Amino acid sequence: MQHASALVYVVDDDVSVRESLELLIEHAGWQPKVFSSATAFLEQPRPQVPACLVLDVHLPDLNGLDLQTSMGSQRPDLPIIFITGYGDIPLTVRAMRAGAVEFLTKPFDDDALLCAISEALASSEAALQGMASVQSLQDAYTSLTPREQDVLGLVVRGRLNKQIAAELGISEITVKAHRGKAMRKMGARSLPELVKQAAVLDRGGNRAN
Repeated sequence: MQHASALVYVVDDDVSVRESLELLIEHAGWQPKVFSSATAFLEQPRPQVPACLVLDVHLPDLNGLDLQTSMGSQRPDLPIIFITGYGDIPLTVRAMRAGAVEFLTKPFDDDALLCAISEALASSEAALQGMASVQSLQDAYTSLTPREQDVLGLVVRGRLNKQIAAELGISEITVKAHRGKAMRKMGARSLPELVKQAAVLDRGGNRAN
């Protein structure tokens, strides 16, 4: 009954599979959303709650593995569990290497699927929390003045206050003031924490160093 508000998407062109999975997922306490095609699923807005995708490999419009590839790194918060009527080792290896949580061959054990869904939702929740944390840091960095950003960038590169003052043509007192304001706005309690934040921002495309 974890993640009661979580969404479990099911994409399978077999109506009997969709109906049985819908009941199973509801009984487990999650919210199912079923689709007969990848196209219909892709029309759904991005969920703001933990979610995962139970995906048939062989679909009439778009192959499940191709859908996985197209989603790629754009949806790390939506883990995929593959189901198929006739899986093979190459398919399984390809899916798992691309980040699938599980690859189940029909008929599969209900408990195995529920366990995979629980794992996928936990992963989704962690990804969402990580994204929220990064967004919070980006918002804090955006709130800095241009000069505070300049000082912050030099601080995390290891420059001393007097070196920053010389490079920017300002006094050490002014550097200390900008540095203090930047750290407060970023919520950093120490230099190591500020450096870690800068690394996170850099990975997110918002350079702070």
